[in-house]
Amino acid sequence: MDELLRLQKWYQQQCNGEWEHHYGVSITSCDNPGWWVKIDLVDTKFASKPFETIEQGDSDSFDPQPPWLKCYVDDGIFNGAGDPQKLADILEIFLHWCES
Repeated sequence: MDELLRLQKWYQQQCNGEWEHHYGVSITSCDNPGWWVKIDLVDTKFASKPFETIEQGDSDSFDPQPPWLKCYVDDGIFNGAGDPQKLADILEIFLHWCES
């Protein structure tokens, strides 16, 4: 999975002896069902980079039906959530934003 290799590289580039002790990356499942990716941007060069929210489907519903996805930055954290088939898409959105 290319996205995973690219995320590993991004993470390694942020590690500076301090950042990794306070911040990081988490990928968890959620009960919608789906995925929630949280990536700390604090103390990285991406902390002040503008990110326009991306939404697909009914992401704001209490019971969203696939396909759904929502990616946004809030309080120094990239958040990406989506249905069970959207994990690679969430990572690709994040990485494309970082690499552009």
